[in-house]
Amino acid sequence: MSRSRFLPAAILTVNVIWLGARVATQARVEPANSLPNPYKTVENYFKLPEGRIWGSTSAVDVDKDGKSIWVAERCGANTCAGSNLAPILKFDPSGKLVTSFGAGMFIFPHGIHVDRDGNIWMTDGQGNKEGTIGHQVIKFSPGGKVLMRLGKAGIPGNGHDTFNEPNDVVTAANGDIFVGDGHSGQNPNPPANANARIVKFNKDGKFLKEWGSLGAGPGQFRTPHALAFDSKGRLFVADRGNVRIQIFDQEGKFLQETKAFSRLSGIFIKDDILYGADSESSATSNPGWKRGLRIGPISALVPKYFIPDPQAQPSGTSAAEGVAVDAAGNVYGAEVGPRAVKKYVK
Repeated sequence: MSRSRFLPAAILTVNVIWLGARVATQARVEPANSLPNPYKTVENYFKLPEGRIWGSTSAVDVDKDGKSIWVAERCGANTCAGSNLAPILKFDPSGKLVTSFGAGMFIFPHGIHVDRDGNIWMTDGQGNKEGTIGHQVIKFSPGGKVLMRLGKAGIPGNGHDTFNEPNDVVTAANGDIFVGDGHSGQNPNPPANANARIVKFNKDGKFLKEWGSLGAGPGQFRTPHALAFDSKGRLFVADRGNVRIQIFDQEGKFLQETKAFSRLSGIFIKDDILYGADSESSATSNPGWKRGLRIGPISALVPKYFIPDPQAQPSGTSAAEGVAVDAAGNVYGAEVGPRAVKKYVK
């Protein structure tokens, strides 16, 4: 497919490829804010129990059945510290809550992944002051039984068995586990102990390798915030602080990058269409770009559609930070700022 087939006049993809000691970069990317929006918004689709309100929701994924939706929300606030609410929620195709679990197990539910067997993986992106909860990846059965833990509860670190603010987790076709580790690297002055890496384990949780460091070069990160695989098994990383997507093979070899989808917090790939959630672009973090969901084929690596942020705030976090797409093509956006989950239907 030609790279120009879906290319609006004002947009050019930035692709970076290693050429020995130098890097070849195409033209600068112009903001993609005026693309068609073929979706209509369905608000209040998901029904919480009476008396319960949404907390911040950065995590959403689709069940193995292709229709039910899993959401992790931060216990009616922006943290689950001190809460007895279950943050991991499953909704049936009508939006009815059918399962919940994880109460007392998380501080900062951040990234969610449903694997091919229907198991639920969850990252906890912070730790409590007591050092007893957080900085972990936990695998659950669909019924909420803990099947695996990666990382040491409440202990931040950069070793083979520790994380520091893990963002997201995804599993490959062979069961290998990939974790995007390190949330604070996007800060203007990141802490000295900030992680900026991808950590790879086998299906049994044995450490295999890691790659990445804090920086802006190929294979470096300033917050590897979200992960997704395409049909070829390539790993897409939303490198949020660097306002780009980086693409790797499963051994960590850098393949390509693009900035055409803006400052992404979440990515989801279905049928080799990339759905990117830009929740943080602003005059300071990404001048000229509007927040919202950008959608386009990975063959061209440029967006074709744009669902604008429903709450155009001048600062802060709005719109979807997590994004998922069901078997019918409906799009779901999990919002941190407005604390909601919206459904978008063509």
